Amino acid sequence: MSFAQRAISFYERLSEPTNLPPGVSALNPHRTPEVQRIGREFYGKFFNDEHPRVYVLGINPGRFGAGVTGISFTTPQNLQRYCGIDNNLPPTSELSSRFIYQIVEAFGGASSFYSHFFLSALYPLALVKDNRNAGPVNYNFYDDRATTEALWPAITDSVRQQLQFGARRDVVICLGRKNEQFLKRLNAENSFFERVLTLDHPRYILQYKSKAIDSYINQYISTLGDQIK
Repeated sequence: MSFAQRAISFYERLSEPTNLPPGVSALNPHRTPEVQRIGREFYGKFFNDEHPRVYVLGINPGRFGAGVTGISFTTPQNLQRYCGIDNNLPPTSELSSRFIYQIVEAFGGASSFYSHFFLSALYPLALVKDNRNAGPVNYNFYDDRATTEALWPAITDSVRQQLQFGARRDVVICLGRKNEQFLKRLNAENSFFERVLTLDHPRYILQYKSKAIDSYINQYISTLGDQIK
């Protein structure tokens, strides 16, 4: 089986957790026909081979990126603009997607970038928490201990299954300094990767360090580029 076939099978079989704390829920766009079509086209276009990739792992998807499209760090409009995949999804805005596709373009575009790297997350579904005043807001699996522990078996199983797509095991790129704590815990428990390299999360960069964005882009390009064989 190709990387694409394994990935498509994984995402189309995802189900929402039933053990989350009150007020926390998961979004599963992979149940919808449009997102299933997008996934098949995306993976068929960029991953239809058995070439191992360096995994670049975030926390869990945002509700305006993969929480909508099913494709990590990818809004509907960036899916069309940078990946050439038309879709009928409503446009959304996500800081992380904007940053990531600057990196994708720096590597020569989606075909070149995805031939070396696979973008994903420790937990594959977007999480939201009910906010009395603002409605559902993005939530990270590590934002409270109960959520972390409820999802930890699923996180472990998710990463184990994702590795079977076609992962290079010599190195993994972790996005987010706090996320690093959990990826290293996961790795200590399971020996998934030989090395963990960490970069600041795109959302953190654009939200708090936007004046230094060129420096962060260079860090990404250098760190990722050094892993290409």
